[in-house]
Amino acid sequence: MIQFEPEVDHELMEETLAYAERQVRRLAEAHPGFYPMYTEKGKWQHERATPSHWCDGFLPGMMWIFHRRAADGSPEKEFWKDKAIEYSLPLESRQFDTGVHDHGFIFLSSYYRWYTATREPRLRDVLVQAGKTLAGRYKEKGQYLCSFVSEDSLFIDLMMNVGIVFYAALETGDRRLRDIATRHVLTTRRYLIRGDGSTAQEGIFNLEAGSFERHTTHQGYRPDSCWSRGLAWALYGFGACYEATRDPRMLDTAQSCADYYLTHTNPDGVPPWDFQAPPETRTQVDTSAAAVAASGLLRLCRMLPDPVKGFYYWSCALRILRTLCEHHVPRSVENWEGVLAGGCYHLPKELGVNESSMWGDYFFCEALENVLRNSQSRG
Repeated sequence: MIQFEPEVDHELMEETLAYAERQVRRLAEAHPGFYPMYTEKGKWQHERATPSHWCDGFLPGMMWIFHRRAADGSPEKEFWKDKAIEYSLPLESRQFDTGVHDHGFIFLSSYYRWYTATREPRLRDVLVQAGKTLAGRYKEKGQYLCSFVSEDSLFIDLMMNVGIVFYAALETGDRRLRDIATRHVLTTRRYLIRGDGSTAQEGIFNLEAGSFERHTTHQGYRPDSCWSRGLAWALYGFGACYEATRDPRMLDTAQSCADYYLTHTNPDGVPPWDFQAPPETRTQVDTSAAAVAASGLLRLCRMLPDPVKGFYYWSCALRILRTLCEHHVPRSVENWEGVLAGGCYHLPKELGVNESSMWGDYFFCEALENVLRNSQSRG
């Protein structure tokens, strides 16, 4: 069970974000126009193939975070805006990409941040189209958005992407889009969230009948275990969906996932890669799951009707962030190119193990910026 942290260490978090800015500058200078996924021995450019492009929004997303932090009128403000636009623009055509389920990962991290910074109407149009494209993956029989793997596949990861369908529904007033998103969330809640708040990574459905058949996993230990990053996706995603809908079922599920995470994680808040991992791999942690969970807890804590529970979530998020800042930021490791080390992309395939990842770095920076922006108002 996690030990919580009652106070914000502003100096530590500011220094860590400054380090993150230096690392992202270094990446843009060393590999211009490159959208990495995970490091290999601390290097973004490596020989291992990274065919999936689901992470491409996270690098410009970090740049938009740095732009938001920079003082108005400063050279840094303009630098990060120019860089963020430079790395966001090449993603625009993916608003029509029907072969993936990652439109939320790609566009909520990049174009949504761009839109909130500038309010350019055409950016809103890109976001709406991305939401409509993702909604095209909806399977009426079964009532879910299918994953990129196959039409009979429902991924827990989609909880981080369905928010863009809610966004498109809200912006256009399209009740069909809202209905698709809501049904997907409730199907995920029914079949991938267990009674104790743990999660399965994937559900397989019968396409003809629309009925659920079985659980399986790609990155977890086994189908009936709880892959920690999948749990973090659910914690964050159900909270974000509650924010969009105010549906109490979504809030209840977000809390259930949060409570499972906080009860079963290590005392420092960084979880094993899978909560049911066998002893020989139990010591392998995933800092990227911790970063996602911390960011999700920071969003969730402000939506709870119970201020005591909200403060508990806030304090636990601070504990996670302190651990990450003090023990998993590779400041003293020569030539390490990422921000947050100790991530675990895919242990069964031995990909990105004890490395940095784009999603880990992004959600880590998002959480740190969130704390520093809001801690003063919490006293």
